[in-house]
Amino acid sequence: MKIEPFGQRAGVTEKYVPGAGATHDKRTPSAAGCGVISVAPAPEGSAGAISSGYALARVPSAAVAVKDLRPLRGARRTRVLDRHPRCGCWPIMRSISASLFSNENRERRRSAQMDNIRYIGLDLHRDTISAAVLDSDGTVMMQSVLATRAGAIIDFLNGIRGTLHVTFEECNHSSWLYDLLARRVAEVVVCDPRRNKLLKSGNKSDRIDARKLAELLRLRSLSPVYHGETSALEVQHRVRNYTGLTEDTTRVMCRLKAVFRSQAIACPGKKAFRKENRESYLVQLGSAALRERAESLYRELDALHPLRLRAKREMLAECRKHPATKWLQSIPYLGKVRSAVLIGRVQTPHRFRTKRQFWAYCGFALDTRSSAEYTVVNGQIQRKLKPLPIRGLNWNHNHELKGLFKSTATMAAARKGVFQEFYLGLLAKGMRPEMARLTLARKISAITLKIWKEGGTFDAKYLKLQAA
Repeated sequence: MKIEPFGQRAGVTEKYVPGAGATHDKRTPSAAGCGVISVAPAPEGSAGAISSGYALARVPSAAVAVKDLRPLRGARRTRVLDRHPRCGCWPIMRSISASLFSNENRERRRSAQMDNIRYIGLDLHRDTISAAVLDSDGTVMMQSVLATRAGAIIDFLNGIRGTLHVTFEECNHSSWLYDLLARRVAEVVVCDPRRNKLLKSGNKSDRIDARKLAELLRLRSLSPVYHGETSALEVQHRVRNYTGLTEDTTRVMCRLKAVFRSQAIACPGKKAFRKENRESYLVQLGSAALRERAESLYRELDALHPLRLRAKREMLAECRKHPATKWLQSIPYLGKVRSAVLIGRVQTPHRFRTKRQFWAYCGFALDTRSSAEYTVVNGQIQRKLKPLPIRGLNWNHNHELKGLFKSTATMAAARKGVFQEFYLGLLAKGMRPEMARLTLARKISAITLKIWKEGGTFDAKYLKLQAA
């Protein structure tokens, strides 16, 4: 029994088996060499068009020998299957040419997509922006200098064809530029300038820095800085206003105390800042220039105090609109102000997959250094049993959050409550007081992240030693 040619159309080979026809099953579309198609019974003597490089015959597999099947016309290789993988009763001859052609198309499309990618590095400054455009191979396609204006940046990006990936360093313009580009390009990466070691090697200029940023983006060697959350944007601005005024007030108070201490005048606590005590402290200053300096600092302190109180009221009023406020305030000693600062700085807890990532952001992660960890014993490679050397806590962190949780832990350890019991339990096990406070701060931060992610209120069951 032989398979005779029946005809060709549009590059599709068709075969006909006398006395046994075959038609496509409409429920299973053919996929151009990507799979085996099924057939449906046809009237005796009818013929069906077989596409996608397959030849099927509606006869039992035992009735047709494999040697009687002839390869399809135009096929470079042919694979013969004894039985249909689904029903097990059809001899199938499959042409490999269709699958090879589809693989070639797939590789061609992938290559075209890679050639269409553009990596853009932007070196931001107050007045101008230096831009460099690289293709997927790292070849510099364009370098330009733009004005630091939205219209100029958009016109520059509209003149570049392809899929655009943009990067620039974290700076004062980063939030504004991220919001401008996020909806106009495929990817925006705001990178940490402290980790771009490549920028410190060799010559330095705006054009060179832009090209190196684009190259680091192409190699995926940048450390991104989080941007994109807008639900807590108003709280973030209010928190920055309040913390800035608080820092200014603290700075003025420290300078004022430094003036009195320079003349060996004792000024413990906050007595020197009260209005009824100021004259007594000013009289002790022998020089008129020192008195004028102290009076200027007092006037500056009087101006900052009402501004800070107003910023605090506005921050707390805005924070009450956020749904996570009541969850965070349920944690003992976290309070309203700390909860507001936490929401303004973190914005969303879902940027941290685990508590250890949150610890690194808060400055509570361990910094380790090790080398030569493995040795050969009796011909086998084994890891050394020496303890992992710890060099302290990580330096790259958010200092406000570290101070927030450390102050919370210090207050919780000194006052009665579940956190004090946890702290005393650590001391009873022989832990040093400073390490116990650090462990308590890590515990409070882990509980904060859990409650913020899942919702709900604080529960004492979260205080488990193994979770610290």
